[in-house]
Amino acid sequence: MRLASSVSTPVSRAKLLRGNGICVGSIFLFSLAFPAADLLLQDWGVLGLILIRNMLAFGLILLLFIALLGAQGLRDLPWAKGFWIGFTGFGIGSTLLIYAQAISDPITAALAAAAMPISAVSIEIILDKRRLTLPFSMGLVLVLMGGCVATGAGLTGFNLGWGLMVGLVSVSFFAWGSRASVVNLPDTSPLARTVVTTFGMWGFTLFLWGFGRIFGWAGAHIPPPSAEHLIPMCIYALLGVGISQLLWVKGVGEIGIAIASFHLNAAPFYVMIVMVAFGQSLQITQVIGAAILAFGVILSQTKKA
Repeated sequence: MRLASSVSTPVSRAKLLRGNGICVGSIFLFSLAFPAADLLLQDWGVLGLILIRNMLAFGLILLLFIALLGAQGLRDLPWAKGFWIGFTGFGIGSTLLIYAQAISDPITAALAAAAMPISAVSIEIILDKRRLTLPFSMGLVLVLMGGCVATGAGLTGFNLGWGLMVGLVSVSFFAWGSRASVVNLPDTSPLARTVVTTFGMWGFTLFLWGFGRIFGWAGAHIPPPSAEHLIPMCIYALLGVGISQLLWVKGVGEIGIAIASFHLNAAPFYVMIVMVAFGQSLQITQVIGAAILAFGVILSQTKKA
């Protein structure tokens, strides 16, 4: 498996810097989706919201591909393989994550996303035969600790509710889908991978929404279009999913799913920054948590890791 090793093995300093920079941008945009979704969920059903979000995200990525490479390039894409990767990994994962937020809150969903390194490392150990070294293990502990400190989640009084549990399951699907898109589509560009996998992601939500409409599920509700939904939906779908997904697939290809997923630990902190912009206060523990997180990411990428 030629590309599988590239997902796990050490890479050059320039590639690390580039890959980490891409992941920072991806996760920041991804984090914007949580507050935006919180506003939309007041009027939208979970399945209706995720359907329209994924449809708009796919439309954006498809138009970007056509603008850069031409419509004729669509014929050569691995649609079948990419569809099923997106259907299973990103489709199920994205639906479970928005459901987790709907039954809890944006911070809980972001904290669940921050636990993705656990799934990512487990996948690489099982499938890529990655060795779990001491620096890597220490970095993993630090980034998880930093995520908890940044959100104020202590070892006592922290309620592992249903929303968090659903969120933890969702990131396992994301981790698998992220790795599969790189390993199983080795000869395609990040943009091409994103097109076909986002199509599969939308396909899953279309199937589930249609099923919900047939059986009259409240979660399949889509409200009439309104101006107040326009900006949150653009942030949620186009930035938080479309552009973020493209950057994420590119970042995973540069530095691997395990290290790339460490950046998800910053998602709760980014969510808090957005909330501060809307009037909430920033606590010193959140800054300390971000510092611990950053050190863990650096430690995990030392040559011995």
